[in-house]
Amino acid sequence: MSSNYTVELRGIGKTYPGRTEKANSNISLDLREGEILCIAGENGAGKTTLMKILGGLEMPDSGEIRVNGSTVFIDSPIAARRLGIGMVHQHFMLFPEYTAAENIFLGTEPRKWGLFFDGEKAKTEAARVIKSHGFSIAPDGLVKYLSIGEMQQVEICRLLCQNAGIIILDEPTSVLTDHETTALFNTLRTLAAAGKSIFLITHKLHEIKSISDRVAVLRHGELAGILITKEADEFAISKLMIGSDTDILRTAVMPKKPEKKNTSIVNSKQVIVFNNVTVLRRGQQRPLLDNVSFSVRSGEILGFAGVGGNGLGVLEAVLGGFLHPAAGIITHNGRDISRMNNRRLRNRGLAYVPADRQKVGIALTAEVDENIIINRRNEFSHKGFLDKKAIRKFTDGLISRYNIAANGQNPAVTLSGGNLQKLILAREIEQFRDYFVFSEPTWGLDIAACSFVRAEIATLREKGAAIILISTNLDEILSLADKIIVMYRGRAAAEFVNDIETETFSLREKIGNCMQGLF
Repeated sequence: MSSNYTVELRGIGKTYPGRTEKANSNISLDLREGEILCIAGENGAGKTTLMKILGGLEMPDSGEIRVNGSTVFIDSPIAARRLGIGMVHQHFMLFPEYTAAENIFLGTEPRKWGLFFDGEKAKTEAARVIKSHGFSIAPDGLVKYLSIGEMQQVEICRLLCQNAGIIILDEPTSVLTDHETTALFNTLRTLAAAGKSIFLITHKLHEIKSISDRVAVLRHGELAGILITKEADEFAISKLMIGSDTDILRTAVMPKKPEKKNTSIVNSKQVIVFNNVTVLRRGQQRPLLDNVSFSVRSGEILGFAGVGGNGLGVLEAVLGGFLHPAAGIITHNGRDISRMNNRRLRNRGLAYVPADRQKVGIALTAEVDENIIINRRNEFSHKGFLDKKAIRKFTDGLISRYNIAANGQNPAVTLSGGNLQKLILAREIEQFRDYFVFSEPTWGLDIAACSFVRAEIATLREKGAAIILISTNLDEILSLADKIIVMYRGRAAAEFVNDIETETFSLREKIGNCMQGLF
């Protein structure tokens, strides 16, 4: 690792309109050539804002940026790209109607005869990059049919093809499996060894320890400190992030397994039942879901694990009422709900936290208050008018309880990714009726928020909720689920019981093998 600085940030400050607190306050830090520097901190600490300023998506109110020793003015992503800066965003910037290859080369398209887009060359080159970095996406597949994890892979491949010298990744492993994360980290180490300089935003302590040379911790928009990773343990990093010793840090680092299943769960009613459900898209021979059967009972958490592209996203879409089976039956409390849309399912008792919070979970231009009461407006209506005072009291209570860094009157788009997720979780959990579908519920959350959310999910189980948990985070699945089903190529490949008597290492190994098709 070189001692030369490729990036120098000096006194960076940023305040968003309508907010009194600073997103970034007088932040100064450096990135060396060949270094991997993690940017850590709780939700709303200012991590993404700082990196968006470097990536040209936000303009600072104050401060200076130097790249390779020269002071620069970065007013757009194009300007950043010209300086060799590339950013993989937590919320994807992809065109769903284009193929993976077309998205990867968007703006840098290979040309035939200097005039026409060379689709075959783009596909071939994309396939080479995908294979060389151990990813699973098909270059000619439309992005709109990809899972969240596969979309993340497209973003990463696009950056790699741009040959950026300074790479920014915002929570890149949030929806990747252990295997995919290992492959990504191997890629990052190779890039750093070749002289690339890498900023990595992550809240995962084990990732910080595994991949970084140094870690810069932000707290409340300020730089709390910079640590040499090999000289700091996970708890020291956690304490710097949160600013105090709390029991929640230790529980976040060491999740507990579910207790041994008792007879009350075994004898409880079946709430959701899939009976030989098959989903087949027109023109495709292999089903997206292939003869899938399972049931989840009240007071039970059923976890689904799998590598992206093996049916998790399709399963979520079916459970949410956005896709309907070509064959088979889905029942809720004994009634056929196979053809019901999202609104009808919600009226029957569905609470739903989607993986794609921006497109499915939230109305970004609407106020925070409006997003919180969107499914219960009738409760706050009187003679055709909304009771603004009652709404304000209700939403303020949820904002406080779930520790959401937000003002109820501000548009949801002003919230950080983690705070958007907490807003959705607060809304859905507080309207608990019958059953839940959680898809990647802790994606982008810091360690304290992860611990809180997982405790809330466990509490819902105790209240009798039937819970379907879809997650590529195997730690999350193992710490919460009573039963675990592994999806592979659209099929329920294996089912495991997960209780306090099950040996965790052995179970993790078995699940990992099944996720890769090794039964």
